[in-house]
Order: sequence, then structure tokens, then C-alpha cells
Amino acid sequence: MSIAEEIHRLDELRARGVLSEAEFQQAKARLLSGATPAGGGTGAPAVEVLNRFRRSRSDSWIGGVCGGLALITGLESWIWRLIFAVMFLFGGAGALLYILLWVFVPSD
Repeated sequence: MSIAEEIHRLDELRARGVLSEAEFQQAKARLLSGATPAGGGTGAPAVEVLNRFRRSRSDSWIGGVCGGLALITGLESWIWRLIFAVMFLFGGAGALLYILLWVFVPSD
């Protein structure tokens, strides 16, 4: 939906009495400033983190997955390497997950 359509929708809500004039002005200013509306759009923190996730070129042993995870989570990369190693020992899930992340996550 375009900004003009959003403003028209807000104006209809104001005309019906659902929004007060102050609420209409605040919502209109938020739309014009480029902020995403509450509860909508791709402004969810998890989505933003996933969009920033990249494999690290500087902190990598094999593919840089653990270095990239370290950057977005705040944990040290050696902790992620340990987690993948432990997961590898329990059925090989760590290796499968690492390979999938290596293939599908772009490098920085």
C-alpha cells in the first residue's frame, strides 16, 4: 500500500470518529517520516536481525558462519563453534545446519 493510500485510509478513520485529530496528525507524521506502523511491516526485530546476518570473512575457520553468528548475537565465535561441535556429536545436526548456513547466508 502506498503512502497516499495509507493517508487516505487514516483520513477515513478520522472522518468516522475512530481517530482523533491529534492521533491522525501523529500517524500521518509517522508515515511521512518513513517509520513503520506498530504491529505491521517488516519492522519486527527478528526479521531485521535475519536481514543483517552475514558470514564473517575476518572471523572464520571454515565458512565464517560462527563469526557471523557472533556478530549478531553478541556471543563469542568460539562458543558458536562449540555449540556446532556438540550438535555434530548428537546425530550430525551441527554439520547439517552449518552447511546449510554456509550455502544460504551471504558473506559480508
